[in-house]
Amino acid sequence: MTASTETYAGGNSVGILDRERIIAKPGFNRWLVPPAALAIHLCIGMAYGFSVFWLPLSKAIAGDPDPACADMNLLSALFTTSCNWRVADLGWIYTLFFVLLGCSAAIWGGWLERVGPRKAGFVSACCWCGGMVVAAFGVMTHQLWLMWLGAGFIGGIGLGLGYISPVSTLIKWFPDRRGMATGMAIMGFGGGAMIGAPLANILMNVFKTDVTPGVWQTFLVMAAIYFCFMMGGAFGYRIPPAGWRPEGWTPPVSKSTMITTKHVHLRDAHKTMQFWMVWIVLCMNVSAGIGVIGMASPMLQEIFGGRLIGQPELSFGDLSLEQKAAIAAIAAGFTGFLSLFNIGGRFFWASLSDKIGRKNTYYTFFILGIVLYALAPTFADMGSKVLFVCAFAIILSMYGGGFATVPAYLADIFGTQFVGAIHGRLLTAWATAGIVGPVVVNYIREAQISAGVEPGPALYSGTMYILAGMLAVGLIANALVRPLSDKWFMSDEEVASLQAKTAAANAGPTGSFGIGTGGFDAKAAVAWAIVGLPLLWGIWVTVKNTAALF
Repeated sequence: MTASTETYAGGNSVGILDRERIIAKPGFNRWLVPPAALAIHLCIGMAYGFSVFWLPLSKAIAGDPDPACADMNLLSALFTTSCNWRVADLGWIYTLFFVLLGCSAAIWGGWLERVGPRKAGFVSACCWCGGMVVAAFGVMTHQLWLMWLGAGFIGGIGLGLGYISPVSTLIKWFPDRRGMATGMAIMGFGGGAMIGAPLANILMNVFKTDVTPGVWQTFLVMAAIYFCFMMGGAFGYRIPPAGWRPEGWTPPVSKSTMITTKHVHLRDAHKTMQFWMVWIVLCMNVSAGIGVIGMASPMLQEIFGGRLIGQPELSFGDLSLEQKAAIAAIAAGFTGFLSLFNIGGRFFWASLSDKIGRKNTYYTFFILGIVLYALAPTFADMGSKVLFVCAFAIILSMYGGGFATVPAYLADIFGTQFVGAIHGRLLTAWATAGIVGPVVVNYIREAQISAGVEPGPALYSGTMYILAGMLAVGLIANALVRPLSDKWFMSDEEVASLQAKTAAANAGPTGSFGIGTGGFDAKAAVAWAIVGLPLLWGIWVTVKNTAALF
């Protein structure tokens, strides 16, 4: 029996979710794996769009508010059944999403490497969709703690597992295009809100009545839709046999000492300086970007005021309620426009990193980002909407690009054996940035207002310079990333032992084994259409809503 047939031979005792069950067989097309990853990422990416529910939920109880509700604190808000929730109380769900995403990815990243992406994707679907069902019961019974538990805590765990589930798998399927492969999947996380937010608005309009905003019904319908897509993605995952490589491809002689062909064990990765330098790189890039995402709408409105509606003589404070409503709609288009670049940047920059290298890509992020943040106040003082919007579009493309490039950066430094689990631990940087970025930006703004600064360009100038300073810290950390010394790498025998379950150690035969070929055939075209058509619809809706911006 050849090594290739030993690789995918399996017994009847293997469970349907087990890693051994999903080892690819001859004839499998590797281009079926990215749409499987996208099917999961487009669903969990709705985490970015959950704010669409805040205003409807803040008015869930019809009628005049009870005067006692004015003194409600956060603890009482968790258990009240008679007072409407405040947007700030609901906003904690957003914080829980990304804190739990980073923590769960770090805690269960090693488990994912052992059990494989299918089981991780299955559990992710159960947690994300099950959390939405629990949240629906929270809305029905008007219990905020159930919303936090369901959407925030359980859903956040699903986010973490779903986010990292395809990373190491895609890198192994596309050793020739690591950046492009992870970029294809991770761009789905940035694009999930473009599909989910308008879908949620449509559903809420269908279900709303005089006594309900239609949110709990929307949760249940979206949970059912997402569950189907995520299960399709989980069961679409396959992993290559050990020793597999693309047809006709041989590992090139590395021109960069930054790309290793060896592997670091999960237990050792966090002991290296390189891990923490990349952690700082990701944290600073995300902190600066997520701060912009959180303040994009008010920032545009307060800086440009009447210029957004063709009345440059009016500052934000001079606008009527109707005019403020008009510029709020334009600012929503600005937020959607940034989302497009967030998505596109994930694919563009990750693919470019295959050509220029991961370290040089991050140098570009930080140097160009510092320049653009430093120039943003000047663009604001000039009153140039076009330059201001373009600057932040590029910044947000690099924010998304940072997420998509970092898995390949880790694979270059630590090897591919544990890259998914190492990536999971690194995502604690995202959890940290999810708190640091918005808090820093919001507190600076509040401090400026308390000091008597009126809404306008001056309100955000200091913020821009501080965000540039964050990127400068990331630039220094990136410069300190060096190749690992040999002491950190596993021996060939240890790697072979870890790969024993797939019956093809490193010393064994290598080749395509008839696996991974086929290119963009009919089956791949159908798989891509299933995820691509909803994404194109989301892009079309976003473009339509941003037309007023220019």
